[in-house]
Amino acid sequence: MADTSPSLSDPVLQAATSLVVVSGMSGSGKSVALKTFEDLGYYCVDNLPAALLPDFVHSVAGDGGGPTLLAVGIDVRNTHGDLTAIPGWLSEVGKLGLDPRLMFLDSDSDVLLRRYADTRRRHPLSHYGLSLADAIALERQVLRPLRQMADLVIDTSTMNVHQMRRRIITEFGLGDDSTVSLLFESFAYRHGVPPDADFVFDARCLPNPHWDPVLRPLSGRDRAVAEHLDHQPEVQEFADQVGRFLDTWLPRLRAGNTRSYVTVAFGCTGGRHRSVYLAEAMAERARDQGWDEVAVHHRELD
Repeated sequence: MADTSPSLSDPVLQAATSLVVVSGMSGSGKSVALKTFEDLGYYCVDNLPAALLPDFVHSVAGDGGGPTLLAVGIDVRNTHGDLTAIPGWLSEVGKLGLDPRLMFLDSDSDVLLRRYADTRRRHPLSHYGLSLADAIALERQVLRPLRQMADLVIDTSTMNVHQMRRRIITEFGLGDDSTVSLLFESFAYRHGVPPDADFVFDARCLPNPHWDPVLRPLSGRDRAVAEHLDHQPEVQEFADQVGRFLDTWLPRLRAGNTRSYVTVAFGCTGGRHRSVYLAEAMAERARDQGWDEVAVHHRELD
């Protein structure tokens, strides 16, 4: 039987020039990192079983027309056996003609505790009956070998979203110093205004989909909510006026070369419908106008 396994001589695999494995502590910003790579043209997959890494690379890059930039999230959600075998899987990927880089994101334990308290999310190891502090300590122990072998370790303890994106872009040579990164963020006023927001727009005066029983469990990212708000004259007037304001002043910030990132925040009562819809709409508008680095963050959803 002929050997059909991928090899270094495969010309398609040689075209796949970049593979980044994103790992790190839960709550340290891995989702932001993967979204950054996705925004920059990488084909991204989160929570891939480590044992499937070589097959994934060959499958995605092996048909002649696949992406040449790959980013994969692998973290404590993998089985412990898979995590300890990652050096072997990375070696297998190296045999396919790629030079994989492992990036590890870390944060101080007290920062991770605060972030989980703010977002009210469950830690991946909390189903073992551990307290949050114990789950973080166990995760740090399990991931220690990955941190030690990482090509790049980024401590995000004191970073905001913009600073983290900038660090990744700089480390991987994916941008230039003159580029301005835009972040469109949604939030709920009852949880406070984002402290790093440069522009804040209050959408609480707009019709609220929350009062529609069908739309209430959805968010502004869902088509039904978007279509509902699309047909509200007040919403469209608000979006048009805000859009024209940003069209005027964001280019001036870029021309002034005084800022490397700008946060535009939209707030509403619950941070689920109106603010999310507006953040998505303004981000799409910015991309259509040629802004290269555009990100969206929904604080109450993400």
